[in-house]
Amino acid sequence: MRNLSGIDMLKQPFEVPFSEVMAHPEAYVTAVFSSLVSEFLIMPKGEGFIDYETFEAGYERLKQATSAFRRMTVAEILPMAVNHPITIIVLRSILGFSPSEWAYVASQRSGVEITQGFARSLDRRVRMRPTEPLKEQGLTYERLKVLVEAACHLLSEGAPATDATRLHRLAKADTQSGITSLRSLSGLGVPYAMLLYERFLGRPFAGHRDSVSELVGDNLESVIEDALTSAGVSYRKTKRAERIPGFDQAPDFIIPSEFNPRAIIEAKVTEDDGTARDKVTRIQHLGELSLAGQPPGQPKFEVIACIAGRGFGVRREDMRKMLIATRGKVFTFKNINRLVDHTGIRAFRTK
Repeated sequence: MRNLSGIDMLKQPFEVPFSEVMAHPEAYVTAVFSSLVSEFLIMPKGEGFIDYETFEAGYERLKQATSAFRRMTVAEILPMAVNHPITIIVLRSILGFSPSEWAYVASQRSGVEITQGFARSLDRRVRMRPTEPLKEQGLTYERLKVLVEAACHLLSEGAPATDATRLHRLAKADTQSGITSLRSLSGLGVPYAMLLYERFLGRPFAGHRDSVSELVGDNLESVIEDALTSAGVSYRKTKRAERIPGFDQAPDFIIPSEFNPRAIIEAKVTEDDGTARDKVTRIQHLGELSLAGQPPGQPKFEVIACIAGRGFGVRREDMRKMLIATRGKVFTFKNINRLVDHTGIRAFRTK
């Protein structure tokens, strides 16, 4: 299929000479956009995923322990939190706080230091083992008690009045008027446990999406590794925040090694156009680095981008910049299987 300019719209930019990409950049931006696939509807569960049945069981235990939220006191809630830790997640969801936010408010109110690290560790421990009781002694127990006390006080108080320009975090249907709101909503017949579960997962699922973002990225990197390994190509996969001589920020893959980089691969999955723009800027910088001190048109290493997600399909100008920085070497999930044969990496093929 050809457009009015005679450009083969089925071709990807890595299939043609760079001069062709420069001559018709918009056509090849469209070609990359057409191959982008978004996986935002499907997410990995990852370790520590709480299913609804487990969450609802915690909700019902908390509801029973507090006589349908009529007695929100430490005496009723703390024993339940210790013996059935999933209720800690439910209580945090009622507050609508992140673990770090809950720790901060509890510290401010009690004068007892509860670090964000502790709060995140406790939250992860509960998510990993939601039905395994905690110890009724020690530092964890004492800090949990402070967290529960803060939650009870906040839910008793409800949302204080604010001026017209501000909004209090407890100004929600279930906490606006403190326990009265909580009790009313839970008794209206609405699926309050489901509302809390969706709040726990985030706007919607954003909290969970953030927690598994590395797993989503790992999927793309695994496909790249498969392509390189299948071709018998030597490569170095870097670690997060690793320092590599010659690079202010380590690329995701270096071929054949960091001691003689001939090609580098940046891999990124994003559903957000702002994050995509940051990645484009990063790839542009690598493109400039590859040309520094080199004769025109002879980069010291090839810059390759492997991308996925709808974030990269928003701004055409950003994609055009990426095509220029990589000299057309932009691949997506749909065509990573052609990565080796359509880049300088083919010189390292042994299979």
